[in-house]
Amino acid sequence: MITENDLLSAIAECQGEREPNANTCIKLAAYYTIYNQLYGKNEPVQNMQQFIPQYSTMPVQPIGHTFTYNSDTEFLQAIKDKPIDDVLCIIDELMSTLWAVNPRLYRRVMQRLE
Repeated sequence: MITENDLLSAIAECQGEREPNANTCIKLAAYYTIYNQLYGKNEPVQNMQQFIPQYSTMPVQPIGHTFTYNSDTEFLQAIKDKPIDDVLCIIDELMSTLWAVNPRLYRRVMQRLE
């Protein structure tokens, strides 16, 4: 079993890399996720809250359940009969991961949504 100190050491190691890359970000996100799941703590490192995007802590507002965009992509086929609230929760998690792994792409997606 991985210990809390093991995870904190791995997090510190990723944060201390001089030249982080995408793999470093992926590892860091995984370590934080595991830490939060095993130990139920939201902030193993002080002031982590400042890095979490504002939208992920806000309650989801109902937006209606009509869906008129037609496409035969795998994604749209997978969500076709799902409640929009469930789909938005999954997309919110995806966007949080994207923000950690590729902030530039995250910003481009957010600009397109605005």
